Amino acid sequence: MGTNAARFAVVLGTNDVASAIGVHLHRAGFCVVLSHDPNPPVMRRKMAFHDALFGDSVRVENVIGERIESTMDVFKALGDPRHVLVTPLGLLDLLPVRAIDVLIDARMQTREVTPNLRGMTRLSIGIGPGFSPSANCDVAIETRPDRLGQIVIEGWTLAKDDAGELVGAECLVLSPHEGRWHTPVEIGTRIYKGFVVGHLSGEPVTAPTDGILRGIVRDGSDVPAGIVLAEIDPRGRHAQWTGIDAQGQALAQATLAAIRLHAAARISATAASR
Repeated sequence: MGTNAARFAVVLGTNDVASAIGVHLHRAGFCVVLSHDPNPPVMRRKMAFHDALFGDSVRVENVIGERIESTMDVFKALGDPRHVLVTPLGLLDLLPVRAIDVLIDARMQTREVTPNLRGMTRLSIGIGPGFSPSANCDVAIETRPDRLGQIVIEGWTLAKDDAGELVGAECLVLSPHEGRWHTPVEIGTRIYKGFVVGHLSGEPVTAPTDGILRGIVRDGSDVPAGIVLAEIDPRGRHAQWTGIDAQGQALAQATLAAIRLHAAARISATAASR
């Protein structure tokens, strides 16, 4: 690998937060690969690179998302990273390409056991609940609204703030059971309470309130019970369903700050050992 090769960043997830982080890392000169995970299904697709997986033309704030099929595509891109790369390849597929400079888990999953990212990369960053620098990553970042973007270097990130989440619960459409999801409705459409936003295994699913459709799971997806199928923004003309929102901006900036802090600490440690 030549000396001009870009720093290599792998982001787990193709959702809006992973994509916001991908945009900021790309602008900072990284070769960024977003690795798709089907759990949970991506909903805010106009704010994400996710649909590039299906051959759609995707831009997030003028950064293009490009689907790649093989590790050779990643290897080529390291020399000239023009786009954010989006792939169905998993982390184990990407590890042989080259040493990963930064690995970020931005899947925002709710799980019993959070995977241990340490030792796979020069710097691992966990976004959201379930991460601790003493257990499964090098640095963690808070996602709760009252601590959004705070960098955690010891202890655990806070659990999901259910009380805060309930504020917008009336704007979410949940899957009542598992099944195949179908919807003809486009993100950005104005809809009204009772409007049928799609069908889950043939059964109609309706909007709980008026507003702008901010996100909806892609047509043809197989979904489990209890996940968010769609999100309605009640703010009318102030609604946002494209680009990077305040949460994505804060988490992406915190990620870059964590990378800079880690680099500075390594430099200090190297100087002290001389």
